[in-house]
Amino acid sequence: MAPNSPDVNNPGLLTDEQLQSYDQNGYLIIPNALSASTTAALLREAQHMLSTFPLSSHPMTKFSTGASDDNNNNNNNNNNQSSSNSSKNPHVGDAYFLTSGDKIRFFFEEDAFDPTTGALTLPKHRAINKIGHYLHELHPTFRSSTLNPYHAAIARRLGFRDPRVLQSMVICKQPGIGGEVGAHQDSTFLYTDPPSAVGFWIALEDATAENGCLSFAKGSHRRTPVRRRFVRKGDGGGVEFVGVGADGARFPAGLEVERSQEQEQEQETYTMGEVKAGTLVLIHGNLLHQSQKNLSEKSRFIYTFHVIEGENKYDERNWLQPPEKGFSKLYPFTPLSHHPPAPSPRRRRDKQ
Repeated sequence: MAPNSPDVNNPGLLTDEQLQSYDQNGYLIIPNALSASTTAALLREAQHMLSTFPLSSHPMTKFSTGASDDNNNNNNNNNNQSSSNSSKNPHVGDAYFLTSGDKIRFFFEEDAFDPTTGALTLPKHRAINKIGHYLHELHPTFRSSTLNPYHAAIARRLGFRDPRVLQSMVICKQPGIGGEVGAHQDSTFLYTDPPSAVGFWIALEDATAENGCLSFAKGSHRRTPVRRRFVRKGDGGGVEFVGVGADGARFPAGLEVERSQEQEQEQETYTMGEVKAGTLVLIHGNLLHQSQKNLSEKSRFIYTFHVIEGENKYDERNWLQPPEKGFSKLYPFTPLSHHPPAPSPRRRRDKQ
């Protein structure tokens, strides 16, 4: 069996070979994880939402990756999601972004607006960067494609004891304007102590070099600590990056770290991950990954959700705060007593 092929006799049960690949590389590509019909249904629902959401009540919040600033200032380690509510680019939609954790909201591409007049230059369905962040609870089709035994089985094999889905998004990567996402670690934005985030990234369309597929720095999850966190400002006005702090863990518990001072200063090499629609990519929270701007005439729709360990500390300053009922459990299918024990921790070579 090929390293990245699903075990068709045990859906969701990753093979030892796949686990070894994920452990070594920090990501795992699983082709045909979703059926063609399910993939088409998710894409159809995403396109329907884009066509039907109202512009009249929308604050026209843009979504920026902040690629240039964060890459230049942080050695390419901690750049991903910041909206136009950053301190450098305040926006009327600050509250729209910060209160989206239990809602379905729509965030525009920066390049969808005229830089001089600020007017929208594209139809709304061609102008949205992403839809988020509570699809996994509020939209029936996305809910059933997230909170299901298949993903629960994967989480078990990855060693989660109480996996919680805390956000979900459709990222559109629109033709011609889909923004670059610079090198980043997901745990910067969804920090637990110790770090535990894993991204479940599902291609709804073919992702190619031309339309902005993901690229991965293989093994960087073992040598790149989480140095910063994306948090709410103390005054409640927007977000900012802050250091993890002397007491905060920078690597997941039990991860065998392979890092040296020389390695930290080296430029990472990225491997392109072109995939077909229906592919699931698992992404370790410490792994550096990125994508280029979509300059093609084809969109690159994907659906992604993130899982954290519910037993780990979740900081009250994180930009995304739990809804009243808490983050969504991924194990409603089997009593907790039936879960396999977490893997025994590996010896670490670094205490950060």
